[in-house]
Amino acid sequence: MNILDDLRWRGLLADCTDEEELAKRVAAAPIVLYCGFDPSAESLHVGNLVPLLALRRFQLFGHHPIAVAGGATGQIGDPSGKTVERQLITKETLAANIACLKEQLRRLLDFETPANPARLVDNADWTAPVSYLDFLRDIGKHFSVNVMVSKESVRSRMEDRDAGISYTEFSYMLLQAFDFYYLRKEYNCELQIGGSDQWGNITAGIDLCRKKLAAGAFGLTLPLITNADGTKFGKTVAGAVWLDPSKTSVYRFYQFWIRTDDRDVVRYLKYFTFLGQGEIEALARQHAERPEDRAAHKALAKAVTELIHGPAATLEAIRASEVLFGGGLEGVSEASFSELVGEVPSKDIAKEKLEGAGRPLIELLVHSGLCPSKGQARKEIDGGGIYVNNVRQAGWQRNITQADLLFGRRLLLRKGKRNYVILTAT
Repeated sequence: MNILDDLRWRGLLADCTDEEELAKRVAAAPIVLYCGFDPSAESLHVGNLVPLLALRRFQLFGHHPIAVAGGATGQIGDPSGKTVERQLITKETLAANIACLKEQLRRLLDFETPANPARLVDNADWTAPVSYLDFLRDIGKHFSVNVMVSKESVRSRMEDRDAGISYTEFSYMLLQAFDFYYLRKEYNCELQIGGSDQWGNITAGIDLCRKKLAAGAFGLTLPLITNADGTKFGKTVAGAVWLDPSKTSVYRFYQFWIRTDDRDVVRYLKYFTFLGQGEIEALARQHAERPEDRAAHKALAKAVTELIHGPAATLEAIRASEVLFGGGLEGVSEASFSELVGEVPSKDIAKEKLEGAGRPLIELLVHSGLCPSKGQARKEIDGGGIYVNNVRQAGWQRNITQADLLFGRRLLLRKGKRNYVILTAT
């Protein structure tokens, strides 16, 4: 199996300028390829993973990937897939975003392997020194406005009279084409990959390479991912799912994957992990036979979270996740447990109330809202349905003291299998 076979099996090959010729080319010798990344935010998000992991997939097959940070193109904004004009960001914000983006790219690509190390470049390095007049004379003259307006990213905006498209965004295609031309000339880069919304930009670059260098080049696009219910992948009620743990915690990142729709989980194992065909097919069989075991979901969440955040942080996220399924609290860090506060109802209690002999458990069950009355609380405890810190309680006479607090300030109360409340001592 070569890289194109692997992409095809995974459902990751949307379009290719000349698939038969590209197959011959990658079979003959390693190829240099690139993908650009938009620095419009201080972090990449899960929607960026398909092209980013595709670069890594090519690298694992022996090819030479280049990741381009858009220090130049990011100042303009790609109109592809956008229905309204982007807001321009300041150069200071752009510089800060690129610094963060570069660190994330370094964690996912191998820059150290001697055989085919990845490269990380910034297109501002070759675009900024070119004057406006030189760009118009040397690059702009190779583009027909007639062809540019026929591109989907431009045409859809021009048809919307209210939104329209500015000259700034209209010019974006030329900048991305210039990237491909420069990389083809300086790095012998023959292939550009990107999402399917990048097709017009990619083919513009191929045309420029042909006109200015008399050199061939290839374009390959990856599908834009949607969920089985038709919603956009990577969006939650809380917004985008980021790779930066300060924007999306490791716990919430893990939960995003573990909650994947049953209809999507096998597909996402192919898209977002490096598990092999045999492993994924085995998980698919397990999922079909015993979906309640959620083996495919667990494998997906573990693989992607480890890839982005490492094994140690992933283990903490798994342990915190298990707490909400009745697991013990041994080994759960305060940071991981604190993530649960946002996932289940929580209520404050004055810490001094738990001093000395503390407060009766039945009183706290009413205070938490888990039980409507002390009488009902007694019945729940006698029936074996009440847990403190996920330990079943045997007697309703039990008092809760400060010694029961987790990390000196949290108490996890549970009724039945899934009704949780976290009390925070303040």
